[in-house]
Amino acid sequence: MVKLIEGHVRAFIQVQNGCDHRCTFCIIPYGRGNSRSVPMGAVVDQARKLAESGYREIVLTGVDATSYGGDLPGTPTLGLLAKTLLKQVPDILRLRLSSIDSIEADSHLMDLIADEPRFMPHLHLSLQHGDDMILKRMKRRHSRADALAFIVDVRRLRLETSFGADMIAGFPTETEEMFANAMGLAEEANIAHLHVFPYSPREGTPAARMPQLDRALVKERAARLRTTGLQLHQAHLDSMIGTQQSLLVENNGLAHTENFTLVAVPGLTPRYRAG
Repeated sequence: MVKLIEGHVRAFIQVQNGCDHRCTFCIIPYGRGNSRSVPMGAVVDQARKLAESGYREIVLTGVDATSYGGDLPGTPTLGLLAKTLLKQVPDILRLRLSSIDSIEADSHLMDLIADEPRFMPHLHLSLQHGDDMILKRMKRRHSRADALAFIVDVRRLRLETSFGADMIAGFPTETEEMFANAMGLAEEANIAHLHVFPYSPREGTPAARMPQLDRALVKERAARLRTTGLQLHQAHLDSMIGTQQSLLVENNGLAHTENFTLVAVPGLTPRYRAG
């Protein structure tokens, strides 16, 4: 394991790989297989070494991170793993998650959101769409209402939480009304960091055999959704004006707030502990 990369203050730990689900647009399970979790003790050991080496923030990553633990003895959850890390490695100053599936969020994760200041108030959601029929055709496990309810619950526990999301534009059979539901979900949820992907068929997936949209229409809808994302991001930035924030200064003259807002910090450089 690399103990320290000079000039870096954020470290990533992959805690899970593969996926047990079969979303109709996704090729990942065919290449990476079913979900496999890193034992909790190994994750704790790695996090401790990284914290002792001077990393200020640790990010837990995975292909389907919220499925963590289903293949391990006792079936621990991602939330329990995060709780254990913060308890057993007090030198972790910031703990962040990469993309999660909100339908798999567990009670331990909600506890951290509510009560743990070292758990960062930013969640990136694998939403993929905002129309219930398209979500069913994608074989997603959440509905539009499920996604909105989760976001409302999180903000009730910790108001300053910001959200990112992955969304696909131009999925097969998507009508203009269905696309409008996707844009509407992003707006209603106030998604600050929207990652938009134009649908692209992957050979061997069920979605590739569905009726396809014209590629020009797919690109046009993706562009419109990106414009909505930029507007939402600007509104988020405007909401930060006049607030006081804790910053993690990085090696390129930039920093991130706890809710993952990017801030320019001319003249400031990272501070490191001796490894």
